[in-house]
Amino acid sequence: MGWFFLGLLCLILLLAIVVVLRAAMFKPKDGKNLPGEDTGIDHEQAVEHLARMVRIPTVSSRKEEEVDEKAFEDFRNLLEELYPHVTASCPRERIGKSGILYHWKGKNPGDPSVLMAHYDVVPAGDLSSWKRPPFSGQVDEQGVLWGRGTLDTKGTLCGILEAAETLLKQGYVPEKDVYFSFSGDEEIMGPSAPAIVAELEKRGIHPAFVLDEGGAVVEGAFPGVKEKTAVVGVCEKGQMDVELSVKSKGGHTSAPPVKTPLAALSKAVCRIEKHPFPAVLTPAAKDMFDILGRHSSFGMKIIFANLWLFLPLLKKICTVSGGELNALMRTTCCFTAAEGSRALNAIPTKATMCANLRPIRGNSMEYCAEYLKKVIDDADIEVRCLQGNDASPYSPSEGPAWEIVRSAIGETWPEAVTAPYMMMACSDSRHYCKISENVLRFSAMELSKEERGLIHGLNERVPGEKVGKAADFFFRILKRC
Repeated sequence: MGWFFLGLLCLILLLAIVVVLRAAMFKPKDGKNLPGEDTGIDHEQAVEHLARMVRIPTVSSRKEEEVDEKAFEDFRNLLEELYPHVTASCPRERIGKSGILYHWKGKNPGDPSVLMAHYDVVPAGDLSSWKRPPFSGQVDEQGVLWGRGTLDTKGTLCGILEAAETLLKQGYVPEKDVYFSFSGDEEIMGPSAPAIVAELEKRGIHPAFVLDEGGAVVEGAFPGVKEKTAVVGVCEKGQMDVELSVKSKGGHTSAPPVKTPLAALSKAVCRIEKHPFPAVLTPAAKDMFDILGRHSSFGMKIIFANLWLFLPLLKKICTVSGGELNALMRTTCCFTAAEGSRALNAIPTKATMCANLRPIRGNSMEYCAEYLKKVIDDADIEVRCLQGNDASPYSPSEGPAWEIVRSAIGETWPEAVTAPYMMMACSDSRHYCKISENVLRFSAMELSKEERGLIHGLNERVPGEKVGKAADFFFRILKRC
C-alpha cells in the first residue's frame, strides 16, 4: 500500500511539473507592431460628415408604414454630396429594397474585396432619457459625437468612404476590384444584403475577402490579459426565437387545478436555466485561447496552456460566470417575453413564454428545439421555433485575408494583440459565406465596456478621435486590397 501512495505521489508531482513547464513555454508568437504612416485623412472633416449622416433618421422597422423612405433616400443622396470622388470613380447601383453597391475598379483581374456596413438604425427609444437628442449629431465640449448610428454602423460606413475618398484624391488604384456593400435594413434582417449577394453570385464574383462589423479593440475582456485586444470575428452565432406554450380549460382563480399554465412554464424555464446547453471548445474559442492565453498572467497560462487537463474546469467557470466568455463556449438561451390571461382572476386558456437562442456552430435549430424538449420533460408544453438561422461557417484565422486585417490593426492600434473570436450577434456578413470562404468581422473602433453597452442603447455616442482612427484603419485595409 505504501508503494502505491508513493507511486501516486510521483505521478502527481510529474503532472505538476509538466503543467508548469507547458505554462512557462506558452509565450506569444507575434512580434511587436509598428505604427503606420500618416494617412492624410482629415479627421475633423470625418467627424462632421458622420454628424451629418446621424442627423438623417434612417430608422428601420418591420412595419413598412413606420419607415420614412424619404430619410433613406436623403441619406443615399448625402453620400453623393460628401464623397464626390467616390461618386465619380466608383459606379453605384441600387440592389434590393435598400441595398447600395459601389464598384471600384482595380488594376488587375482576380477575386475582389468587399467592405460592408449598414446605414439603418434601431429606434431611439425613450427620447426623454437621452442627454442629447438622438438625431442631433451634436459634438460636445469633449469632442464626443452623439447620436443613433455613431457606433452601429454609420461610423463604419463613414470610415470606409472617408478612406476611399482620400485614396482617390491621392490617385490610388487598388490592385484588384473593391466593392462597398451597404444595406438599409440590416437591423430587421431585411432582404437587401441577400439580394446583393445573389447579384454578385449571378455575376460569378467570388470575393477573396469580406469585412463587416463585429469585433473591436477592447481592454480587460479576457482573464489575465493586460494588453488591449483586437478581436476579429471569424464566425457568428445563429439566432433563433422559440415559443413555449401550454393550453388549459381556463376557469376561475378561486379554485385552481394542481397544474396551471404559467406555473408549468415557469418550472420549464427554471429547468432550462439549471441545465444550459453543453459547453464546447469551438475552433474560434480554441484559437482565441491559444493567442490571448499566451499574453495572460502565469496563473491563467497554466489553464490555457493545458486545456487537455483543465478544459472541464474552464467549462465550469464559464457556466457559473455567464457573460461573454460563457457565450463563447455554448448555445445560449434567454427568455424575453411572457403572456397569460388578460384578467387577473382568470386562468389563461393558453400561456406562452418566448426565448431568444444564439446557437453555436454545430448546434442546429432542430437540435436546439429537441434539447429544450428533453430538458423540459413535460408533454403538455409545446416547443415551437418562430424563426431563425444556423450559425455561420468558420473563416480561417490565417492566410492572406486574415493578414490584411491583422496588419492594418497592428498599424492603427500598435499596442493591441489581434485574436479571432466568435461573434455573438448576427450581421449581414453571414449571407456572404455563400460566396466567400474569408468573411471577417471587425468594427474598427477601440470601445470601452461602457461604449459597447451603448450600441442599441440610450445615449449612443463616440469620441471624435475614434471616428478618424476608423477611417485610418480602412485606408490601410484598402491599400492592401
